[in-house]
Amino acid sequence: MNHTPRFRPVVSSTLLVVTLVAGVTACGGSDSHPLAAKPYDAVDEISSNIPAGDKKADSDKPLEVTVGDDGRITDVSAVDAIGRHVAGELDADGKRWHSTSPLAAGAHYTVRVSMEDDDGDPGSRTLSFDTAAVRAKKLLKVTFGPEAGTYGVGQPITAELSTPVKDKASRAIVERALRVRSTPAVTGSWYWVDDKNLHYRPKEYWPAKATIDVTSGLAGIKVTNALYGAPAKALKLTTGDRVEAITDAAAHTMTVKRNGKVVNTIPVTTGKPGFSTRNGVKVVLSKEYSVRMRGETIGISEGSDDSYDLLVYYATRVTWSGEYVHAAPWSTGSQGLANVSHGCTGMSTSLAEWFFNTVRTGDIVQVVGSQGETMTPFDNGFGDWNLSWAKWQQGSALQKNATPDRSDTIQAARLRPEV
Repeated sequence: MNHTPRFRPVVSSTLLVVTLVAGVTACGGSDSHPLAAKPYDAVDEISSNIPAGDKKADSDKPLEVTVGDDGRITDVSAVDAIGRHVAGELDADGKRWHSTSPLAAGAHYTVRVSMEDDDGDPGSRTLSFDTAAVRAKKLLKVTFGPEAGTYGVGQPITAELSTPVKDKASRAIVERALRVRSTPAVTGSWYWVDDKNLHYRPKEYWPAKATIDVTSGLAGIKVTNALYGAPAKALKLTTGDRVEAITDAAAHTMTVKRNGKVVNTIPVTTGKPGFSTRNGVKVVLSKEYSVRMRGETIGISEGSDDSYDLLVYYATRVTWSGEYVHAAPWSTGSQGLANVSHGCTGMSTSLAEWFFNTVRTGDIVQVVGSQGETMTPFDNGFGDWNLSWAKWQQGSALQKNATPDRSDTIQAARLRPEV
C-alpha cells in the first residue's frame, strides 16, 4: 500500500493542502493529489462514546472520538447550539481525540471529525448528540458591570457571582467561561478579588474608541458537584477618548491630557499634612453637581480648627471614602502654591466646572508627589491599575502559582467626603 507523508499538526496540514492544491491547479490537474478529493463518508471508521439512539450523554464525562487502525484523525470540531466550542486534545498517534473542557448539561452538540486513511485519502463524519438536563439544586448566576454605556479607558469590568466559589479548579471553570472581547484586541485577565467578585482589566488601559463585549458561557456547565452555571445577560461597552488627569501634589498642578495631548494645566491644592491625598491611579466613579461635605464624616470633631460643613460643587468622585476633584473657591489663594485640603483636589469653580464637563466615568485620575499612602486596589473604588501586570495575573485561577492577596477584598462603601 502506498503511504503518503503524515501531516501531524492540523494547522500545518491545512497550510500544506493549500500549497499543494495551488500547485496542482497550475499544472492543470485538480485531482492529481488525494487531499484534493472530496472526503468520503467515514461512518465505518470513525466512532465515539456518544450514546446510541435517543439516549442523552452525561455531561460529566468527556467526549471521545476514535478512528480505526487504518487511519488517523486530522481535525475535530465540537460546538453546541449557542456556539460554544469544546476544547480537546489529540493523542500522539492520531487515533483518539478527547475533550478537555466540560460539556454543558441540557445542550445539543454537533461534532465534525476529519481523518485520512493509510493512502492519504480524506474522510469525514458528522455526529450529533444531546446532554442530559441540569440536575443541580443550585445555579451559579453571574452579573456583569458596569451598566452598558460609554466609559473612560480605565474602567475595569466586574463580575459578581451569586454563590461563593472557593477552590481553584472550580474557579478555573468559571473564569474560562467569562469572555471579554475588545475591538481593537487587547491582552487582559480576570482577577479574583474574593470568592464572589472578579475584575477584568487589560495589561494597559483600554484603547480609545474601543468596543468591549462581555459574555458568559457558564450556562449548563458543572462548577461543583452541587453547582451548575446559569445563563447570564451579556454586556456591551464602548470607550471614549483617552482622558488622563495627572495631579502633582508637590508642584500643586493638574495636567489633563486627551489622547496623549495636554489640553489644560490647572493650579490645584491637595491634602495637607495629616490629610494627604492618596498617590496612585484612580478611576472616576461618578460626577455629582453638588455634595455636602462635613468634617465629622472623616473623624474631625465638630467645632475644632479642622471642622467644616460645606456644600461643594462640580464634584468628581474618585474613591468611595469621599475623595473628589471639586470646586474650592475658599482656597484659591493657595491653589498652585500649597496643599491645604483635607484630602480632595481643589481648584477654582470655573476650572472645576471645565473638569467636570471634560471627564466621564472610567477616566484616569492619577496623583503623584503626595506624602499620602498609595491607592489600594479594591476596597475604595477602582485602584486596579496600581497592581503591576505580573501581580494582576497572579489573581487569575488560570495562572500557575496564582496567589491573590486575600487582604484585597471589596468592602462596604465608605461615604466620607474629604474636602
